[in-house]
Amino acid sequence: KEGKLVYVDKTDFRIKRMTRKAGALIIFVVDASGSMALNRMDAAKGAAISLLSEAYKSRDKICLISFHQDQAEVVVPPTKSIVLTKSRLEGMPCGGGSPLAHALTIAAKVAINEKKVKKDVGKVIVVLVTDGRANIPMCISVGEGFDPVLLPSINGRPTKEFLNEEAISCAKKFRALDVNLLVIDTEDKFVSTGIAREIAMAALGNYYSIDPRDAEAVKQITKKNI
Repeated sequence: KEGKLVYVDKTDFRIKRMTRKAGALIIFVVDASGSMALNRMDAAKGAAISLLSEAYKSRDKICLISFHQDQAEVVVPPTKSIVLTKSRLEGMPCGGGSPLAHALTIAAKVAINEKKVKKDVGKVIVVLVTDGRANIPMCISVGEGFDPVLLPSINGRPTKEFLNEEAISCAKKFRALDVNLLVIDTEDKFVSTGIAREIAMAALGNYYSIDPRDAEAVKQITKKNI
């Protein structure tokens, strides 16, 4: 009524703060070495384009790292652009060696950088599509050369045990990064070495085994784990 005082306490105020939902960053790390390289690459391409087509809803970004010959390479930097992704993925080279340890290291660096610099990245998922058969050591990838006298070797080449342990050691580092490692194994089950599974276990990640020609499987498995 007129003339009466109204007392307002601070608890009477309600402030609604609009928060922006952080999207996920999906880093595809694709083994472009060996005879099944084209199948693995096509599967990863399809998954990346499909996820980006839905990015306007989820704010997700993708990145694609290819590894073959002596090094891993960031082919598609973290982006939401379908146009950029398609143009970067056209005519990608395949074949040669498999620098798996270097690929895991590059993926970790991209993940760390995005989480520190970008404020719109929440969950980071690294999707490793490989048969796990590494044959290029980290020292060669970084240009230092391989010393068969100091390092485990047979006929001047690094042993499989050394290469496997190196990749597993790199995978273990993901535990402290708050990054999920998803390993999609494309190795022939009849001659399986089981290294891809060991890499997933080392990173406390998830493991799936698929037919390398099944492009749809990569997309569905990735979406399931976002």
